[in-house]
Amino acid sequence: MKVKVVKFGGSSLADAEHFKQVASIIKADPHRRYVVPSAPGKRFKEDTKVTDMLYECYEKIRNHENIDELYAKISDRYNSIIAGLGLDFDISGELEYVKNAMMHRSGRDFAASRGEYLNSLILAKYLKFDFIDAENVIYFKDNGTLDEEKTNEAMREELMQHRNAVIPGFYGVMPNGTIKTFSRGGSDITGSIVARAVDADLYENWTDVSGFLMADPRIIDDPCPIKTITYRELRELSYMGATVLHEDAIFPVKNASIPINIKNTNRPQDPGTMIVAENVSDFDPEKIITGIAGRKGFSVITIEKDMMNSEVGYVRKVLEVLEDNDISFEHLPSGIDNMSVVIESRVLDGRRDKVLTSINRSVRADSITIEDGLALVAVVGLGMVKYKGTAARVFNAISNAGINIRMIDQGSSEFSIIVGVEEHDFNNALAAIYNEFVK
Repeated sequence: MKVKVVKFGGSSLADAEHFKQVASIIKADPHRRYVVPSAPGKRFKEDTKVTDMLYECYEKIRNHENIDELYAKISDRYNSIIAGLGLDFDISGELEYVKNAMMHRSGRDFAASRGEYLNSLILAKYLKFDFIDAENVIYFKDNGTLDEEKTNEAMREELMQHRNAVIPGFYGVMPNGTIKTFSRGGSDITGSIVARAVDADLYENWTDVSGFLMADPRIIDDPCPIKTITYRELRELSYMGATVLHEDAIFPVKNASIPINIKNTNRPQDPGTMIVAENVSDFDPEKIITGIAGRKGFSVITIEKDMMNSEVGYVRKVLEVLEDNDISFEHLPSGIDNMSVVIESRVLDGRRDKVLTSINRSVRADSITIEDGLALVAVVGLGMVKYKGTAARVFNAISNAGINIRMIDQGSSEFSIIVGVEEHDFNNALAAIYNEFVK
């Protein structure tokens, strides 16, 4: 029998009406057997997410401030969901336990994780599904990274005992028994872990949009939807700013070749975007690129030295300085006598002079400069390699918009082109590329 794992985001579980909508989606397909919920999101624009309120509770406790009023709002959110669903379910004991645990300094991650925990209890009750606490099946190592092997084994063994189950997203447990969360949006990762453990036929990730769009709708009016995208393309777009799916959620299902379907809770009839290991359909010459994404906030360190190319180990020495300062780089475009290192500006805060001095001491450069205010735009598509002149069209589109290209980086795989522009040109550059390729 087919198995589908379904994950619902916070906007899909913000109140009782959304719970009912989610339940109807799940019950419409008996293959949807395992459910991963997020904490309640915003009910309206000015509303506050439950997770954000829990973080605020934690900070208030740290500052020896009273949380009674704030925690009452959190309790009201859950009680109103229960009342709206007409459930005979008293959650007061759980709410009291969570509050007391936070008051006794249970930790920031514990506080944040309770949004998913409490929401999952309610959803399991409403669906009449079994409840599986994520802390019993998701394990982290001492260094805070996911223990994939142990988690996969424990998750598979537990899920085999349940025909249908709800598993809270976002958190697991450390070796010392304390709660550990993924980064924000980490419920996507939990869903992916569950899908891999049961060898699901499909992982459905339900949110408030009908899949991925070719570009940011805040910049491009009504961008085209992406029907099918590969893991490789998605990874590139997610890293460069496309935020429908947590970028790390790809890996567990990618390794098992399980497709992901991004769906809209408010429009379940929409096909959404299908994420697959390999796109076997014929490439459409009218849609050479799959998507465009980008981010601001980068700096470029440029190092110049005559005969750099003949000096063995030159690049290694530069990268060792970054490693010693726990700094990762984004891109490394280079010439014969120069190299540039693109880095997120924020990681250089408070240590610019130290990094530049250390590089100069290590490689004895003729000159080292640093420039801020760079934005990166990624043009992604496995179809680009099949058509001549794609890069030229990208560069011409940017040039015709009167924008100067500060950096170009294209890998030999030719499925992505990265261009750097001034931050103030970012929106116009993205629009110029989109208009060039999308008729």
